Amino acid sequence: MYTQSFNVPDAPGGKTVPLAPSTEDPALQAAFDARIDADGRIEPQDWMPEAYRRTLVRQISQHAHSEIVGMLPEGNWISRAPSLKRKAILIAKVQDEGGHGLYLYSAAETLGTSRDQMLEGLHSGRAKYSSIFNYPTLTWADVGVIGWLVDGAAIMNQIPLCRCSYGPYARAMVRVCKEESFHQRQGYEALLVMMQGTAEQKAMVQDAVNRWWWKCLAMFGPPDADSPNSAQGMRWGIKRISNDDLRQKFVDATVPQAKVLGVTLPDPDLKWNEERQHHDYGQIDWNEFWETVNGNGPCNKERLATRVKAYNDGEWVRDAALAHARKQQQRKMKEAA
Repeated sequence: MYTQSFNVPDAPGGKTVPLAPSTEDPALQAAFDARIDADGRIEPQDWMPEAYRRTLVRQISQHAHSEIVGMLPEGNWISRAPSLKRKAILIAKVQDEGGHGLYLYSAAETLGTSRDQMLEGLHSGRAKYSSIFNYPTLTWADVGVIGWLVDGAAIMNQIPLCRCSYGPYARAMVRVCKEESFHQRQGYEALLVMMQGTAEQKAMVQDAVNRWWWKCLAMFGPPDADSPNSAQGMRWGIKRISNDDLRQKFVDATVPQAKVLGVTLPDPDLKWNEERQHHDYGQIDWNEFWETVNGNGPCNKERLATRVKAYNDGEWVRDAALAHARKQQQRKMKEAA
């Protein structure tokens, strides 16, 4: 639904942002800037400014954190899915999200940061993840709405990343977007089935849409004027489209889908603007967004505690894997001698 093409044009003016002052080697900096200006790819073995490296580590690791924390709101519905078919679909989806985290942690590791460092940042609360995963899934309809709206917003955000200037991140995102597209479609299909059911099922879907809509609009991040990292990210080719433009694309794509589904989007200001050729929409509650980002959402503590417990409970597996690897290495060295 949102991935008809990966060839989404860049936002105008991204490369016109002035270059940030640099204290790096002038020759190396000039070569890097020339490659970025030519829309080339930066690979792990290439020289890059430390600010570029730090920005990528922050963004990719937070993206990875979002994938593994994002498994939790739906994971608790696996045992309560209404049919074997829905259970199998949900298991596959949650497994996919774990895989996405693996791809992204691996991409971040090519920048010289370790998996343990990234996870320590998550577990200590210093590193952030998407605020959307700090809300409860109250009914089965929430699972469908997460597929339709949350994964839909994620895809809209992620398609431009398939052309990110950092090669490992861009390549990882191609597969992630294809799998997220499936997740979005299965969520929408699950809602279509419910909307053909009883009045109670239809009300359940509408209630879930009412609770998730505004939170999904906030997923794209603060308004461009309040997003200090966006301009530099676009200058480097990490980010391709601004927060507000992505949000607008999502609204325009979702309104007709809601009409087919038969639900009402909970925004009295939502209407088509003939002059702009886009939908107008109401004000997002940014206070709630920042409260959740800063750790005060309904499920922040629960989500973080669950991830920490899973990490601690899995310590013996990691220790066993490392011991096995050491044993294999020693055997190879002995045979070579």
